[in-house]
Amino acid sequence: MSVPGRVDYLAQRLVFAPNLGWQEVDLKNPLESSTGLPVQIENAANACALAEVWSGPHEGMSDLVAVTVSEGIGTGIVANGHLVRGPSGAAGEFGHVCLDPQGPKCKCGGRGCWEVYASNAAAIRNYGRQNPDRSGKPEEEITKDPVTSFTDILSLAERGDRRAGEVLEAMARYLGFGMAMLVNGLAPSVIVVVGEVTRAWKRVGPLVESVVRDCARTHAATRIVPADDATQPRLRGTIALVLQKHFRPRLFA
Repeated sequence: MSVPGRVDYLAQRLVFAPNLGWQEVDLKNPLESSTGLPVQIENAANACALAEVWSGPHEGMSDLVAVTVSEGIGTGIVANGHLVRGPSGAAGEFGHVCLDPQGPKCKCGGRGCWEVYASNAAAIRNYGRQNPDRSGKPEEEITKDPVTSFTDILSLAERGDRRAGEVLEAMARYLGFGMAMLVNGLAPSVIVVVGEVTRAWKRVGPLVESVVRDCARTHAATRIVPADDATQPRLRGTIALVLQKHFRPRLFA
């Protein structure tokens, strides 16, 4: 089972899922009791990274980062052929790295985290805002027609809505800032982007790559590519958990 939060891999407990408002949740035991089947829990971004190295164009790659873009931002890291979890499974929370300590409040309790600028939720929030200098009103008091999902923003942008296009471009720049951090710190062979934003990759991708070129100065030859959301990378990742457990226990573990 893949979950949108950090998992204590040894205890198999969900310990950190701020966008769900969950802390220290035991999913494994109730599910095992209900189904009679063994249950393994994994972070969704880690599952996506496993999916990429187990199948598809990146099969067998030993250095890869999966960046999941949804309500928040998650990162799953494969380095030197191993999934990076840290001693408790909490490694990889780049979505909660602070870009601006004076920035907007994040659901994790911090401020200015990467995901408050570059996630789907950030795009929805920003679509309803305009430049306060145009009217003198506080930014949070100025709204356009409300959108209820990131899909709405994508659809509006496809139909030529100017504000939706601006929001996507801002999202792209902030995705680039965070990915430059990944390139500078980890220099992976490839960063795979997972999420609905890949539907607009022709518009978003060049901006992301431009920011990374400007901000990542290590000369790492990292490629940034969109995953095909139709291939269900989170689901494929849970299948990879079973495969690695039974067929390849020492690789990508």
